[in-house]
Amino acid sequence: MKAARGMQTGYMSEQIALFFASRKALTCLYQLEGRMNWIAMNWTMVQQTPEGNPERRHFTIRTIIVIPTYNESGNLLALVDQIVSLSVDDLHVVIVDDNSPDGTGDLADQIARRNPNVHVRHRPAKLGLGTAYIAGFRHAFALAADRIITMDADFSHRPRYIPQLIARSREDDLVIGSRYVDGGGTRFCGLGRRLLSRGANVFARNILGLHAHDCTAGFRCYRRKVLEAIDLDKIFSDGYSFLIEMLYKCQARGFRVGEVPITFEDRRQGQSKISRQEIFKAAYTVIRLRWEASFDAPFPELQRGRGQ
Repeated sequence: MKAARGMQTGYMSEQIALFFASRKALTCLYQLEGRMNWIAMNWTMVQQTPEGNPERRHFTIRTIIVIPTYNESGNLLALVDQIVSLSVDDLHVVIVDDNSPDGTGDLADQIARRNPNVHVRHRPAKLGLGTAYIAGFRHAFALAADRIITMDADFSHRPRYIPQLIARSREDDLVIGSRYVDGGGTRFCGLGRRLLSRGANVFARNILGLHAHDCTAGFRCYRRKVLEAIDLDKIFSDGYSFLIEMLYKCQARGFRVGEVPITFEDRRQGQSKISRQEIFKAAYTVIRLRWEASFDAPFPELQRGRGQ
């Protein structure tokens, strides 16, 4: 009897051990299956991004062109028509209008109703070029942009250069349409305008140690990750000085900056937005950034300006 009970107890112990071993094996299998599913899901996400799958880069890069406007009704329709006619896949346009008195915003709405790849963001007043860019960037993020191009609405930046900017962005994180590299230049610009531009670039490059030749150019192509790496809410400068600060922050974060040659053409219609105040603001921005880099502290006047 004792022998029988011993055999029964041994058999039950083996069954219990086998049961727990089976449960442990099943648990391991479930964990393995879950890990494999996680790997498969993340690999699919990588494959869906242009940087993750080289074979898809040419076809799936979504490019958003941000165009700030103020009184550009004479240029906007023709400009957008030229942009959307380019042989560029998944190309969208975001127009940021500052309540233009000449009806540019209404015209932008008409264009958008005709073309679903054109989007309009209205602002209540003329709030500055820098904030217009930031509003456009955020709109582009919402549209799942891979590349974000900024350009002027007055045909000084010709749409025919857009494919070159996008192509170069496969190598560089920020690409500038440059007047001051081999093959670049200007047309219809007076001597004073050319001297002012050259002087501003020499000043910014030497004071801030910028590597780009055209530091004040607004014709640019950013990779999305560049703009996401910069705290846009902490960009203090506005107007054209915004361009200098953005370039400085890109270079300071180690992003690759490239340039492609363009011919900059002065506007044919409308009035130039560059004023003497813009020139002083750009010089102030360069000095402020140099101060902050040297002393790791806000420029004294910066704090007063924010407090007003």
